[in-house]
Amino acid sequence: MIFDILTIFPALLDSPLNESIIRRARQEEKIRIDITDIRSFSLDKHAMTDDRPFGGGEGMVMKPEPLTAALRAVRQKNGPGRVILLSPQGRAYTQKVAEELSSLSHVILVCGRYEGVDERFVTASVDDEISVGDYILTGGELAAMIVIDSVTRLLPGVLGCAESASRDTFSRNLLKHPQFTRPRVFEGQEIPEVLLSGNHEAIEQYRFLVSVQRTLDRRPELLKQVVFNKSEKKLLKEQGLYQKIEALQTGQ
Repeated sequence: MIFDILTIFPALLDSPLNESIIRRARQEEKIRIDITDIRSFSLDKHAMTDDRPFGGGEGMVMKPEPLTAALRAVRQKNGPGRVILLSPQGRAYTQKVAEELSSLSHVILVCGRYEGVDERFVTASVDDEISVGDYILTGGELAAMIVIDSVTRLLPGVLGCAESASRDTFSRNLLKHPQFTRPRVFEGQEIPEVLLSGNHEAIEQYRFLVSVQRTLDRRPELLKQVVFNKSEKKLLKEQGLYQKIEALQTGQ
């Protein structure tokens, strides 16, 4: 999979995209990341990529000419791809969106800055706008890194354990169960006895119930979209949890 990033601050991306799982995925050629400096395509001798907004107002706006020229160069090199503008006005970024993007072969991420991007570039060239949250970042670079990280770990062969991604929080709108490792006792806190039982069915049931309870406590709105099978419903009913979930899902 190819990730192209259009930015005016390429140095911001160097270290994060050369560490950990991302680095290994690049080394193993599971992904390719190309970073394009928008300033290189400025028509101005001062390499200006922004200007004052027509009609007045605060801040500066990214100019359409350098962005368009940079995008054309990327497409000539790597093909069309889906052009995504990282923007607070975009659709909310979720695990499902990450899964959607992981099915693509080429994504072009445009990192906005300042007060935004000239709307003519957006209209003519952008296929999708994505927001990583209801808050404002200085620029789209951090958002681009979030997208690349979350999508890359979904690609086949990237994670060491094939089941890791499928069992993550949000994989089925349930928060993940708590995790424990050695030592068995830490500062008076012992791990749940069931995890030492060797009974895999009991362990799975415990983890499922704790996952549901944690979601009820912390993110109950997620449970409105969860579909449980017969055995899960039976288990939830035995623990007195299913009635609460049913009330959430029916709005009663």
